[in-house]
Amino acid sequence: MTDSEKAACPAAVLDAVQRLVEIVAQLRSPINGCPWDLAQTPETLIPYVIEEAYEVVDAIRGGESAAIAEELGDLLLQVVLQAQVARDSGQFNLGDVANGIADKLIRRHPHVFGDVKVQNFDDLYRNWEQIKAIEKGEDPNAVPPLSHKLSRYARSLPPLVAGMKISQKAAAAGFEWETVDGVWAKFHEELGEFQEALAGTDKAHQEAELGDLLFTLINVARWYDLDPDAALQGTNQRFIQRLQQMEAVADRPLSTYSLEQLEQLWQQAKQRLKQTQ
Repeated sequence: MTDSEKAACPAAVLDAVQRLVEIVAQLRSPINGCPWDLAQTPETLIPYVIEEAYEVVDAIRGGESAAIAEELGDLLLQVVLQAQVARDSGQFNLGDVANGIADKLIRRHPHVFGDVKVQNFDDLYRNWEQIKAIEKGEDPNAVPPLSHKLSRYARSLPPLVAGMKISQKAAAAGFEWETVDGVWAKFHEELGEFQEALAGTDKAHQEAELGDLLFTLINVARWYDLDPDAALQGTNQRFIQRLQQMEAVADRPLSTYSLEQLEQLWQQAKQRLKQTQ
C-alpha cells in the first residue's frame, strides 16, 4: 500500500482530522496558546472564511491537485477554528457540526438511505424541497413566497452572484421586460439617475443608485446569457496581466511615469498579451 493509499484509509483520515483539531485547540489554549487565535471571534473570522472559499474555487479552476488540497486544508481550518471558538464559549463543537450535516444528508437522501423510489431528477428535487420544508416546520405542499427565496440568495451569496439569481427567479415569476430594448432603456434610465446622484453629496443615495445601475446591468447580462461574475473575474485577471507586462518593461516604479507614458505602456502590454493568446 502506498503512502497515499494509507493516508486515505478511514482510520488515517480520522487521525489526521483529530490531529488538526488538537492543534487548533492548542492555538486557542489560554496556556501557551497563540494570542491572535485567542483574540478571534466568529465575526472576526468571517473575512477569512470567504477568502479561503474563493481560493478553493480558484485552485479548482487551475486544476492543480496539490494547490486544491492545500486550499481545501485552509478552508477546513476555518471550519475547525469556528467550531473551536464555539466550543470555548459552550455553544457546540466539531462533533455537533459533523453529526448535524451527516443527519441532514441521511434525511434528505431517503432514496439512498431509505426505501423511497425516484424515477428522475425531478423526483429528487421535489423530495428534497419537501424534506427541507418539513425540517423548517413549513407546509411541504405550500408554495413559499418569492421574497422568501430571494432573501436567502441575498443573505448567502456574493452580491454579484445573488443579483443574477434574484434576476433569474424574478423573471421566471413574471417580473420581466417584453424585449431586450426595455432592459437597455432601464439601464440608461438608471445611468442618468446615478449621474444625478453623483452631482449631490448624499453618499447613501449615490450608493443606492449605483446598486440600481449594477442590478440593471446584471439583467442585461442575463438577457444575453452572460455570466457577470465570470466576466468581472476575467477583467480582474486581464488587468493584473497587463500590469505585470508593464512592470516587466518599466525601468522604474510605475508611480513615477506620467499618465501619457502609462497609457503607452498599457497599450503595449495589451498588444503583447494578444500576440501570446
